[in-house]
Parts: sequence; structure tokens; C-alpha cells
Amino acid sequence: MEIWMLQGLKQNRADAEKGTSPEVAYRRSGWWGNSSIIERFQNFAKCNPDRLALVDDRGREFTNAQLLAESVAMAALLKERGIEPDDVVIIVLPNWVEWQVVHLAIRLLGAIPANIPLKTDARMLAHVVNLVSARCLVGTDVFGGFDLGPVLKHAADSADHRVDVLKISGSGALEWSANSSANPAVKVSDPDLDHIMFTSSTTGMPKAVMHSQDSLNAFHETMASRFDLVPDGSIFMGSPLGHSVGAIHGARMSLYFGLPLILQQKWNAAEAVQMIEKFGCTYTAAATPFLKDLIDLKQTGPLPKLNSLRYFLCGGAQVPPALLERADREFPNTYVTVLWGMTEGGYTTSIPGTSSTVQRHQTAGCASDGLEIVILDEAGKPAGPGCEGDLTVRGPALFYGYYNQPELNEALFDRDGFFFVGDRAVMDEDGYIRITGRSKDLIIRGGVNISPVPIEDVLASHADVTSVAVIGYPDDRLGERICAVFGPSETRLSLDDVTRFAGEHGLAKQHWPEFVFYIDEMPTTPAGKIRKNDVRQWLESTLAAKGQGQ
Repeated sequence: MEIWMLQGLKQNRADAEKGTSPEVAYRRSGWWGNSSIIERFQNFAKCNPDRLALVDDRGREFTNAQLLAESVAMAALLKERGIEPDDVVIIVLPNWVEWQVVHLAIRLLGAIPANIPLKTDARMLAHVVNLVSARCLVGTDVFGGFDLGPVLKHAADSADHRVDVLKISGSGALEWSANSSANPAVKVSDPDLDHIMFTSSTTGMPKAVMHSQDSLNAFHETMASRFDLVPDGSIFMGSPLGHSVGAIHGARMSLYFGLPLILQQKWNAAEAVQMIEKFGCTYTAAATPFLKDLIDLKQTGPLPKLNSLRYFLCGGAQVPPALLERADREFPNTYVTVLWGMTEGGYTTSIPGTSSTVQRHQTAGCASDGLEIVILDEAGKPAGPGCEGDLTVRGPALFYGYYNQPELNEALFDRDGFFFVGDRAVMDEDGYIRITGRSKDLIIRGGVNISPVPIEDVLASHADVTSVAVIGYPDDRLGERICAVFGPSETRLSLDDVTRFAGEHGLAKQHWPEFVFYIDEMPTTPAGKIRKNDVRQWLESTLAAKGQGQ
């Protein structure tokens, strides 16, 4: 399989030696070329073998030495099953210590880790297994009422190549299986590929984001350059490790800096506070609902809430200014900053500590160190301060393309290596960014990107549906909820009708609509395409008339 390589960031070595590519600039600046994450963690384990490395809320704890030993043993087990360097292994586990053990083991083998949300439905998991020619799935049978076992089996059985399935129970017991295919998985032919992450797309099925060791190491270094990640600190992670926030800000960053990783498998604000206090956690990153739940939680002890936590990076969904004001009052020892980022680029903007109150509460911050942000006007030229346009970025922490999806790379990168994010934005004279909207139609619910296309496809198959648009319904806590707007029909479906139909037709519960509306006439283009912006405006006016919404 040929993997498309981005022009500009992946020029040939002769051009690179001439200093004509961003790659050279990043290496000269020190963003690229740092030691590998394996070398770094092995050194931490050698120098501080007894330091706490990993904890989950089931009471499992590992020191640096124990984590390394467990990972070496897991790597040997994977090797026995035929997993080799450059094989892709997808992790589908909860926030258990086993997630990090498997993650590190994959790296020790020279294989490629890939992470995906735990509650991915069978159809999407089967799609990504084939997209990246995954050699192995590592998951569990049941978690939080979600029956993952059949999903893993379906994904493996649907593949046209051999896929092993390793299931790890909550007690740590292992169970191997494999599909019947004798065809080998296609190995990755890109020596720079270090990690694959999946993100939703407007086409319905996930995109496979390729990061190099250089890009992810640069992400960690940009974090360290803006936030003081103290050597004696620790990372609390309640965000799922299957999402990019958990995987990058949690699992990988803890290995890179040798910081203990404190994991919570299922979000509970009161239990999160207890874990943060018990282990003296100093850093976390999570979406707006996590922040709101912590703010709403009543403090019972004598110390300020989240007393040890120095930084809370909040992103994934819009953070209301009023919520940030409350955070300042509730968490006097914690610097809460908006984080605007994406799977493709780690963190893109945040709020420096020197920012004014207006900048902190009403903007998405300014570019991370080393990142170039250019906002383009309708003519494709750089827009001036205060002018809205399309947001493009380029930098050392940016991914270098989508795996096996050349059409996306060609559409979303320009010849100079700038990536078209898909958001509309305004930059002021001081470099602070304000996101004004999305050119893409993704719904961001609680920090998780949800594509409306698969939902619309299922609902449109109902006999009583003439047309449907799935859009975001404004919500103070989650940012958005899923709303289905139907065109006129003689038989109107209730929300119960819709969710029952969605479940019967294979949609994961987190993709079920939470609100249902009917519009008198569905706005469409002459070609018959639904005008979603018009639908959103109709919904906003409908909610305003009813006194609802934000």
C-alpha cells in the first residue's frame, strides 16, 4: 500500500539539506530530533525505578520499574502471537492501567499504536480496521453496560486479512482469538509513523490521523514551553484514553516527561476531586462538561477545591465566559485556560498567564509556540486583524497527513504545508483568536466530535421520514446535543420512536438524537442538498421564540 506523503513536510532529503522545507527549520529550532519516547521512559525507569508511574481507580498501581516490566511481558506476548514491527495495533480499552501497559508494549515492539473511543460501534470499528490494515485489536468484553465483545468480533471477522483479538477482563485475565483469514495484514511502509488516532469527518466514517514521533514530541515540548510541568507533578486523566486528549495529554505525555498518570475509568466529579487530592495531581485536560461538573460540586474540606491542581486545560467544546469566571472563583489555585485544539495538531491555541481577563474569557487564546496561524479571506489571501476568514495552521506539532486517504490530504493541505482546519475565525492585533463558526457540520458534544452523516443515513431509512438534518442543539453543559430536524410528514415521530429506531439499526447510543423538531419546509439547494445553515437559523429562531437555548 502506498501512503501519501505531504509535500513540504515530507520533501526529499536533497531539498531538506538545502534548508528549503519546514522540516529543516523545526530541526534547527530544536522542535524535532529529540530522543524517542521509549528511550526517555527507559531512562526514567532506570533513574527512578520506585517512583509512582501509573494508577487507576480500581486500586491498581505501578512504579516506573513495574510498568516497564509489565510492558516488556506484554510485548513478548504480542510477539508470540505474531505481532511484528510496523503492524498496527488498535487499543479499545477503558482508562485502566492495562491501556498504558499495552500502549508501551506496542512501542517496545516497534509496532504502531492506534487508539479509538471505547464505545465505537461495530460498523465504524470494522471500517478503521480495514482502513489501516490493523493486525490486532486489544479490548475488553463489557464495560459500563456496553457489550464490546461482539463489536470486536464483528470488526475482526469483517476484515479481509488476519486480525487477532486480545480481550483483557477487569481482573486482568487474557483471552485470545482470531478471524479465519490467512491473508497477512499490509504493513506500514512509512518509517516516520509513530501513532494513529481517529477523528470524525463530515463524510461519516472516521479519518485516520498520522503523527510522527517528531510531531508528538514537539507537542509535548510546546506544552512545557507554555505551562510549567513540574518534575514532581502528576497528570490526572478523566478524559477517555481512546480520544486524543486522553492519549496525548495523558498516556503519551506521562511517558515523555516521566510524570505519574492517574486514571479515572468513568467520570464522576466527586471521585475525581478525591483522586486529585490523594495523588497531588498538578495537571489535567478535559472538555467543558468536566469543568462544569467540578465547578458545581460542593467543596466539603478546609482547603480550596482542586488545591494541588495547577493547570486545567479546557477544550473540545465552547467554554462559556460565565463558566470561566466561576472557575476563577471556585479554583483559586488553578489556572483554567481555554484550549483550542484538534487531533491533527494537538493543542493549537491557549491563554498565556499574562493575558487580560477579556482575552482569557472571550477568546481561544493565541498560537502555541512554533505554530503559524494564517486566516484567509474569500480570495485566499491573509485577512487583516479583525477580519473573519478560514483558519489554516502549520507547525512542528501538526500531523503530516491522513492514512490511506490521499484525497483528504490533497484537499486540506496547501503546497506550503498549511492545513485547512475547517473553522472560521478572527485574529486581533495581538494574535488572539476568536472562533466564529465551523465550515464543517460536526457536532461537538462534551468535547467529542460526532458526524451527523451516519445518523442521518439511518434516520432517512425510516418509512415516515421525508428528509432529515442532524445538527447541534445548544447546551450550556455539553456545548451541543444531537438534534434531528425532520421535513414535513403525515406521520410525526416522537423522540422515543427515533431513539428506538436508531438503536434497532445499529447506531451507538451516544449517536442517538436527544431532540426532535419538525420544520414546515426543509430548505434545500436547487440540486436538492439540505441547507444546514438555514436549518440552524430556523432552530435558533424557534428556540428564541420559546425562550430556550443558551
